[in-house]
Amino acid sequence: MRYQISGKQIDIGDALQTHVKAELGEVISKYAERPTDANVVFSKSGAEFVCEAVVHLSTGLTTQAQAHAHEIYAAFDKCAEKMEKQLRRYKRRLKDHHKQRAEPVELHGASAYILAASEHDEDQEPEDLQPMIIAEMETKIPTLSVGEAVMHMELTGAPVLVFKNEGKAGINVVYQRPDGNIGWIDPNNAT
Repeated sequence: MRYQISGKQIDIGDALQTHVKAELGEVISKYAERPTDANVVFSKSGAEFVCEAVVHLSTGLTTQAQAHAHEIYAAFDKCAEKMEKQLRRYKRRLKDHHKQRAEPVELHGASAYILAASEHDEDQEPEDLQPMIIAEMETKIPTLSVGEAVMHMELTGAPVLVFKNEGKAGINVVYQRPDGNIGWIDPNNAT
């Protein structure tokens, strides 16, 4: 597994890098087969250290965790603990997902845009309903089952996931609802 361990405006020593590789490697090998790379970023937020970790698995799934603490090692340990909890929760499905797929998850290219926030008063109507595009980038849409999409969304901590439903020929969306449940939008089942 490839590791990229860095700090945002803070120095990361060799001892911390060795600790991250050993601990994260142990967590990942216990729950997931064939991870490809891990990206761990340390930063400072006020008096606390922040650790963000993202691990990509060979099946195309990604897991992500973030934690805060007053000491940098404690921040990483909390982050690794969160990631281990996520992976333990999905261990069986991760293993089943790996066995069912001979090849990694198929990804389709798409464009993603960042739109400028509206700058009008709440009482005043906007002059133009077309938002201004301030950035354009390329993104990937995975082909997954609904269960895999929910698992992927929860592993990454994302509030929403757009995916191509492998059981049907269309784009679907799963999202975290305010009531704690998961919502699923399937345009092909519209009546």
